[in-house]
Amino acid sequence: MTEREIFYRHLGLPSFTPLGLEIVKAEGIYLYDRSGNRYFDLISGICVTNTGHRHPYVVEAIRRQTDAYLHVNVYGEYIQSPQVKLARRLVELLPPDLDSVYFVNSGSEAVEGALKLAKRYNGRTEMVAFRGAYHGSSQGALSMTGSEDLKRSYRPLLPEVRFLDFNDFSQLEQITRKTGCVIVETIQAEAGLILPREGFLNHLRARCDETGALLIIDDVQMGMGRTGRFFSFEHFDLIPDILVLAKALGAGMPLGAFVAPRKIMDTLAYQPELGHITTFGGHPLSCAAALAGIEVLVEGDVIPSVEKKGGCFQDRLSGHSAISGIRRAGLAIGIDLADPSKRKKLTEVALQNRIILDWYLFKPATFRIAPPLTITEDEIEESCRRLLKALSTI
Repeated sequence: MTEREIFYRHLGLPSFTPLGLEIVKAEGIYLYDRSGNRYFDLISGICVTNTGHRHPYVVEAIRRQTDAYLHVNVYGEYIQSPQVKLARRLVELLPPDLDSVYFVNSGSEAVEGALKLAKRYNGRTEMVAFRGAYHGSSQGALSMTGSEDLKRSYRPLLPEVRFLDFNDFSQLEQITRKTGCVIVETIQAEAGLILPREGFLNHLRARCDETGALLIIDDVQMGMGRTGRFFSFEHFDLIPDILVLAKALGAGMPLGAFVAPRKIMDTLAYQPELGHITTFGGHPLSCAAALAGIEVLVEGDVIPSVEKKGGCFQDRLSGHSAISGIRRAGLAIGIDLADPSKRKKLTEVALQNRIILDWYLFKPATFRIAPPLTITEDEIEESCRRLLKALSTI
């Protein structure tokens, strides 16, 4: 059988209509298929490869670590240099109170850990999330995801979960002294890149302070420089009680983390001991890659150039008749199609023009542009030229 036949016959697939590209190589902002075609990756594997595919500094860090060791024991038992160095570097970039990092494998697991930590710390069981939010597909994370379409086949999920409307100030009063935690994205990604109204997140922070609820910020998609700041919450003059990271954290390797003050994090270590455990969390290869990826982002002009690059995309694409609106935060861009029925056609035509696009999970008439942050202005210009050609064809 060919690899394509094996793919469809033996891999468990999340849908019956996968894109089905046979990728044999990736470099920078480009993917290459088996026929030698080069594609502009304008979605970064869904906000994962912020440093670009196979950044040489990241690849070299992985190679060095393979010469030392791979997996040696379950997470948290041995002192492993990649984990230690990465934790220290993250803490250096965060506000002083966020000084304890728990490494896991993915965003979903990081959300699960954050929810357990909040429940363990304050003993409250009610949890609040927002409609339109996506926090993962495991049962706890799915319970906090604001889309019934994804959840109805898997109920019952976690009890005592309350959903509010993002950007509705009046509903914040529903956060009470019974509420253990509130989980929120500073910018709702899968809802179509919904930006917060001025002051909304600060009012949310104040309400959590007033009631004693812990504020969990899910920075899985919008973190690691995507918005033009290393962490998205830095735009809003607030500090979470627990921060959730993943996707671009691993610079192309699987890695997630939840971060909290030491006094909160320590509650996972007793009554019971081993309150959260993971075998492969903080894998040494992933941590080595992540540490290298952070240095790529913070050294030089990668993050400082994000806003300008995002503006270039917006300027080039604005005004096209097939587009009804654009929302943007740095190099996270949501583009509304004037005719929602053309979404599938646009994806197909863009692919013919060697452009990889994607749409947002809960707003399929809005397509996503989120390229590697290392994309150059020349690459932006060429990808926009091809994208405009596709838009004029549908």
